[in-house]
Amino acid sequence: MFIRHLSMFDRVIVEIERGLGTSLDAKPEARRPTPAVGIAEGDLDEAARRHTAGLMRVNHTGEVCAQALYSGQAAVARDDGNRARLLHAAAEETDHLAWCGERLEALASRPSLLNPLWYAGSFAIGAIAALVNDKVSLGFVVETERQVEAHLGEHLERLPAADAASRAVVAQMQVDEARHGRMAKDAGGIELPPPIPALMRLASGLMKAVAYRF
Repeated sequence: MFIRHLSMFDRVIVEIERGLGTSLDAKPEARRPTPAVGIAEGDLDEAARRHTAGLMRVNHTGEVCAQALYSGQAAVARDDGNRARLLHAAAEETDHLAWCGERLEALASRPSLLNPLWYAGSFAIGAIAALVNDKVSLGFVVETERQVEAHLGEHLERLPAADAASRAVVAQMQVDEARHGRMAKDAGGIELPPPIPALMRLASGLMKAVAYRF
């Protein structure tokens, strides 16, 4: 059987195609059913609907960034086992992306218009981290998932009680993100030096503020 080995140019084209697909496809195919299945839509007034849509748009963009981060890390990972772990986590993040896209559609809203920009920046960060070494790369996963888990907890407090469907999605995402963080730590991820987590929180705060509206 003929096996074609991809050239560097081929790999760049593949990554560009993956990036465009991830950032522009609001509802990719999920492997797992959405946690919102069977849950009736809540009775939300217009202000509550817009607020909930803004939060779910932030979560959708967060998953775009997670896909990009993992893809950037996997693209230059030195260890095959580490690459496999990153791609497995990315597959679960695709579920999250699909679930958030479904919620945005149900809320008569749309993803962030800047998703391609968020993807490109996160891919670059992931690739740079992986170029340092695998322990630093996994450390970025640990810190990213720690911050995402915390922000999802905040969203559970801010989502309207009437929107049980969105709350179910966010709760399951929080469980998955915590597991991804533990996986990365168990695989050898290191604690990042103090300036880096603070800069990550700053960048995340900017993304959330912009994606909530746009």
